[in-house]
Amino acid sequence: MTISESVIDPQFVGRDVVVDVRQVFRTFEQETAPVRALRGADLDIGRGEFVAVMGPSGCGKSTLLNIVAGLDVPDEGEVSVAGQPLVGKTESELAIMRRQHIGIVFQFFNLLEGMTALENVLMPALIAGHKRKMAETRARDLLDLLGIGDKAKQSPAALSGGQRQRLAIARALANEPTLLVADEPTGALDSEGGEEVLELFTRLHSGGQTILLVTHDQPVADAAQRLVRMKDGRVVDDGRQPVGD
Repeated sequence: MTISESVIDPQFVGRDVVVDVRQVFRTFEQETAPVRALRGADLDIGRGEFVAVMGPSGCGKSTLLNIVAGLDVPDEGEVSVAGQPLVGKTESELAIMRRQHIGIVFQFFNLLEGMTALENVLMPALIAGHKRKMAETRARDLLDLLGIGDKAKQSPAALSGGQRQRLAIARALANEPTLLVADEPTGALDSEGGEEVLELFTRLHSGGQTILLVTHDQPVADAAQRLVRMKDGRVVDDGRQPVGD
């Protein structure tokens, strides 16, 4: 057996890996005692996969997602997205990385209330330097795709919770991200709004979008292609069947 054969999991051979997390540690200093959020976490996600991460409160799942999204940096370990390492980049470099490759959906929407729905979706593309005409065409197409094309001129405040989250997802898709990440995307919604968003993620995945989300909602996790479980800052089940099963 060669060295390469001994270290490469046969399940990964030939896979186009979008997310690669290796032995990531993250500790947050608190007045009472340090909080060790991640303690050697490992995770990889192939292109086109829909991965949900679950685990008890405080297990490190949101910290892991923030590090993958370039919103936080690990104390130790290696992280790459779309083949680009995140560790060691400056904040401005991480911001460029996010604009190019990562769309982020937050639990509480983080929409710009002083702008219309269309302007909310348009903004990321303009910041990334896209021409306004092309960016507006894509923004309108996304609003139509997500079923809120008729809300383009309305403010986010005029939308229901499910519509606001659809708008947040449209904004996250504005720059055609390699990876879409979502932190508890149904957590602030009622059951009807949650079902709307769940159906949307399923449809995006069927269209080839790579998705990583953190959830405590079992129906959301059940809709994912792969369920990763965390405990005490580590991945304890990567959601894959052993080779040969």
